[in-house]
Amino acid sequence: MNGDLVLVALIIIGLIGRSPIITTAACVLLIVKLVHLERYLPSIERRGLEFGLLFLTLAVLVPFASGKVQVKDVLGAFTSWTGWVALLGGAAATYLNGKGLEMLKVDPQLIVGLVIGSIAGIVLLRGIPVGPLMAAGITAFILKILQLFTNK
Repeated sequence: MNGDLVLVALIIIGLIGRSPIITTAACVLLIVKLVHLERYLPSIERRGLEFGLLFLTLAVLVPFASGKVQVKDVLGAFTSWTGWVALLGGAAATYLNGKGLEMLKVDPQLIVGLVIGSIAGIVLLRGIPVGPLMAAGITAFILKILQLFTNK
């Protein structure tokens, strides 16, 4: 019953914060629980991130499939300073995602803070949740900086 209350609270927070993603996700999970399909929760947990990343990647690649992005645009990534910065940003993001995954393997209870922080970012800052790995990667980076300054 605790999980149900948390999901209802997330639905309310999502509605108040005008975050359809949080509201929909909490509604779907509440429905899964209420119709006694809890046996699928581990699969959703295990494969949900993969499916989410798949659909995110599909959405990002649609301009290639629709012809909105041409070969000359791709070449622009290698011939302009903004293209090089974008390449560097992509490489840094994937590196941080890897560090975030390592950190979550060592300290899995951090996911609670990441989820609550993501919800706060969605509701208060109108952010877009792209996944716990990036949040974990940024957390790992911040922790590393703090360790350098505090010598711990």
